[in-house]
Amino acid sequence: MKNLMKKWTDISLILRIIVGLVIGAVLGVAAPHASIIAVFGSVFVGALKGAAPILVFFLVASSLANANAGIGSRFRTVIMLYLAGTFLSSVVAVTASFAMPVTLQLALDAADSVAPSGIGEVLMNLINNMVVNPITAISSANYIGILFWAILLGFALKGLNAKSSCEVLSEFADGISTVVRWIIQFAPFGVMGLVFSSVSENGLAIFTTYGKLIVVLLLSMAAVQLIFYPIIVALVLKQNPYPLVLRCMRESGITAFFTRSSAANIPVNMQLCEDLGLDRDFYSVSIPLGATINMGGAAVTITVMTMACAHTLGINVSFGTAIVLSVLSALGACGASGVAGGSLLLIPMACSLFGINNDIAMQVVAVGFIIGVIQDSVETAINSNTDVLFTATAEYYEEHKNK
Repeated sequence: MKNLMKKWTDISLILRIIVGLVIGAVLGVAAPHASIIAVFGSVFVGALKGAAPILVFFLVASSLANANAGIGSRFRTVIMLYLAGTFLSSVVAVTASFAMPVTLQLALDAADSVAPSGIGEVLMNLINNMVVNPITAISSANYIGILFWAILLGFALKGLNAKSSCEVLSEFADGISTVVRWIIQFAPFGVMGLVFSSVSENGLAIFTTYGKLIVVLLLSMAAVQLIFYPIIVALVLKQNPYPLVLRCMRESGITAFFTRSSAANIPVNMQLCEDLGLDRDFYSVSIPLGATINMGGAAVTITVMTMACAHTLGINVSFGTAIVLSVLSALGACGASGVAGGSLLLIPMACSLFGINNDIAMQVVAVGFIIGVIQDSVETAINSNTDVLFTATAEYYEEHKNK
């Protein structure tokens, strides 16, 4: 059994995932009713989601309790990169919406979920999620609350100079990290099940009805991922950004695309940061923080869908107003993880900027749920893999600056 596991782990994980992807797609077409295959996907995502909250809590608390004094500048840099990237994503989406205006058929039933009424409600949700019971935060995967309590515990232990407690935290973090590495080794089976589910359930009909909307969304997200984010990295590091960009896409973006869950991808990102040789004290905080505020893909979704709604209703949108929309979308996107339903339920808040009533805006949300199998997959891939991209950029920048 040990020899079999060694042979399995000696094969490149990316190669194994690609094989799983191909097998899942073939089975989705050839045997769409073999629902047992989908179980592999749900078990894999469930295992990652189950481990991620505990991993984040202990890693963040342990890292801060044991952190050295020079780590603060890296946090400032990565937060600036997260926020700048999210705002730039909104601007790109605005430009794409002007260049390729999209109209929608708003004859759908409104989504049942309740959207936040404005940016104030989004911020209140964030604050309320911060101070929720820490056990509840872990059990419900509320990463705002997990980060808040882990940060408090980490700083408290650091202030008390409680070395034994810090060592216990580190050992817990190491143990959970090992469990997560075991789970990630079975990613090829999980991806196989997830691809099978997507292919067997959705087919290609989605491309005909909402093809142009999907094209605008995907082109905007591709421009953000492949052009504008690399420009940011190049300006900061003053070197070719694409080796790092492509590695993050390959090793983080693929799993995020199929799991469609930033939370499930946190352990994958942690492992990639370790493989890149980054400082664990830094990335164990910056990665879960990025899963909360680095929301370039979500900002694109909110902006494009809102502009499409405005074009459908014949509302004349000036470029200045669109830039205000970019700011609102960026702020809203940063709070997306704290709102049930993610980025789609922030569309009505953005629509309110143009005086669009909630009934119409919720029909746009319903369109978003229909195309979500594509939109949400790509959005999550961008949101998640760039957490590693900006974390690595911040660390490399600070290392170069201090030489």
